[in-house]
Amino acid sequence: MAVIPKALMALLAAAMLVLLAGTAGADDLHHFDDPALQARYDDLTASLRCPKCQNQAIGDSGSPIAGDMRAYVARALRRGDSDEAIRQAMVDRFGDYVLYRPRFEWRTLALWAGPGVVVLLGMAGIGALIRSRRGERVEALDDEERQRLDTLLSRHQASDDQTRSHQ
Repeated sequence: MAVIPKALMALLAAAMLVLLAGTAGADDLHHFDDPALQARYDDLTASLRCPKCQNQAIGDSGSPIAGDMRAYVARALRRGDSDEAIRQAMVDRFGDYVLYRPRFEWRTLALWAGPGVVVLLGMAGIGALIRSRRGERVEALDDEERQRLDTLLSRHQASDDQTRSHQ
């Protein structure tokens, strides 16, 4: 068994403490004695998006900006601010991006109506394609084309017969 020098063990222990201390800040949850305030805090931190992280709520994010946002939410709740006032303060500072469910306004109309418009345009395009093909007539094969088709089919049939006989 290999013996690890004490200096190396101390260095590894110090590195582990630094790594663990770095993750401790990500869990700076704010607790309230009032269960209603705690529920509002949990709801707000779950419904506000971290501006730095990719699609992560501030309650789940370990980024410093999310920590600042959680602290602001906790202070605002202790002050007695309404949920809407807190959300509006976050929108004023970070924009509509922080809301998982953006408000329905004229400037967000494309966001809300866009998917429906795309589906309707796709359905209209498919309908137009079907209607344009409905009127096409299928022409009968002439003698030369029929002869060529018969030759190809007979070759294929012969190939299938040989394959079956070898099985």
